[in-house]
Amino acid sequence: MRALTRLAPPLLLATALVWSGVGPAGAATPPTKVPEAVGRGGAVATVDADATAAGIEVLRKGGNAVDAAVAAAAALGVTEPYSSGIGGGGYFVYYDHATGRVHTIDGRETAGRTADSGLFLEDGKPLPFADAVTSGLSVGVPGTPATWDAALRKWGTRSLAQNLEPAERIADHGFVVDDTFRGQTADNYARFKDFPATAALYLPNGKPPETGSVLRNPDLAATYRLLAKDGVKAFYQGELAKDIANTVQHPPVDPASGRTARPGRVDTTDLADYRVRDQAPTHVSHGAYDVYAMAPSSSGGTTVGEALNILEDGGDVSTYSGTQYYHHFLEASRISFADRNRWVGDPAFSDVPTRELLSERYAASRACLISPDHALTSPLAPGDPRHPAACADTGQAVPEPYEGPNTTHLTVADRWGNIVSYTLTIEQTGGSGITVPGRGFLLNNELTDFDFTPLAPGVPDPNLPGPGKRPRSSMSPTVVLRDGEPLLATGSPGGATIITTTLQVLLGRLDRGLSLEQAIAAPRASQRNSATTQAEPAFLALPERAALEGLGHSFVNGGEIGAATGVERLPDGRWVAAAEPVRRGGGSAAVVRPAG
Repeated sequence: MRALTRLAPPLLLATALVWSGVGPAGAATPPTKVPEAVGRGGAVATVDADATAAGIEVLRKGGNAVDAAVAAAAALGVTEPYSSGIGGGGYFVYYDHATGRVHTIDGRETAGRTADSGLFLEDGKPLPFADAVTSGLSVGVPGTPATWDAALRKWGTRSLAQNLEPAERIADHGFVVDDTFRGQTADNYARFKDFPATAALYLPNGKPPETGSVLRNPDLAATYRLLAKDGVKAFYQGELAKDIANTVQHPPVDPASGRTARPGRVDTTDLADYRVRDQAPTHVSHGAYDVYAMAPSSSGGTTVGEALNILEDGGDVSTYSGTQYYHHFLEASRISFADRNRWVGDPAFSDVPTRELLSERYAASRACLISPDHALTSPLAPGDPRHPAACADTGQAVPEPYEGPNTTHLTVADRWGNIVSYTLTIEQTGGSGITVPGRGFLLNNELTDFDFTPLAPGVPDPNLPGPGKRPRSSMSPTVVLRDGEPLLATGSPGGATIITTTLQVLLGRLDRGLSLEQAIAAPRASQRNSATTQAEPAFLALPERAALEGLGHSFVNGGEIGAATGVERLPDGRWVAAAEPVRRGGGSAAVVRPAG
């Protein structure tokens, strides 16, 4: 739980957050996190109370959903710096109520122009994953500042400087450390201590900050003020760009640590050349709903969309017993991941069959693989979306590569009916572990989302490194319309489990009769074309588990899966904001004017 230490109490009262102000010793008392809020005037849901309050502040001052999303994201860069920040990238989905259209921005990080397919090879062999992560090699050109700039220029109503104000305030005055932040810091202690700039920021007195202490980041506040003054060009050009490039090429590791932090290949030209991509969203119909999400370089839209199509082809999910619902959900996930791992990469470098993967014809050819009587065997081979054959799989199965489990997701709606669903990341918890000295932010390790070597011998791999290439992502920010009007938006962190989490939330809300908050809170399982299915302890305790195992499913305890947020518009025009009640310390939902 984290707090805006200098935010005016009237704002927090209006958002249904409880804030007791600054204690006698000057330390902030954190606001109470609320997992669900209902009311009017707009809504915000994030994992963090400070970020949610920042978004609500902007909505109350007349900003729209885009303005509030940027404000909330900037605040997360302070309070959730191990999951997001200006050193990373993400995907921004925007529903424009005035036009009825959904737009997306691909703000994914890119490899430097000198990167090649051997980026993570030494002597012809792949680097150990941990060595690749904590190095300059893993750092891609960040896309988050450019995403904010593009979104505000296209659809925002306030300046970047105005929208950065709440985050600057939090960074200057500090936020209250909670158990989650302390735990994440402790988990990264061995890395963070080896980089003096990281240690100085996140290891006060040489150890993780205590729960309840206040952590300030004046360097990041100054960086935000620089962006507010000079715009995001200051990030991609000039002295800040030089500092970023120098940090990547010469990781500032403590020589006494004994750590080898390999140099990266991003330079000032790569930073100056970075551009976001404007592209059409993916779209599938699911019953009475239109589901829009991110197209490649993300695999979220294609994989969630294919699974929804497979389930719809197989019958009415709402009529299934609990056992058959979970069985079909797991099987559709298994099949769509078999196709995702084979076909999806950066479409600027590979011929990705996005339209074919989302066709009803292809879904029918894959849905017939599902039997109500037994589970499929993984690894399942992919199909051929360009030449679909009924109940056929094609060629060699492609295993799932590793993808870091962290990221953050926020959802925002405004009084005009606009919606933003925004997932952003620096990849691993703590990214590369490398802070840009004097600038207050961690750099991503996003390039380790590339496959280091081809996943299957003799099978083309669309996700190998390349110059200027975007690594495949699982981020799945999603917007759902009904009869052309906004219904809900959702998304989640969690690496490759983002896809199955988003799918499960959508099915719970659209097909199984759950409220949005119930769908977010429900026990989760994640089947990604592997022999075993990761499941949360609460899922393993379900009465349906034995029957599912009788069908051939095998489960392992996957711990906590995801940390979703969402917003929903009710028929009377009120908004519901929903967040996790428990996962990652619980999320924070708020509305501008609470019901009642």
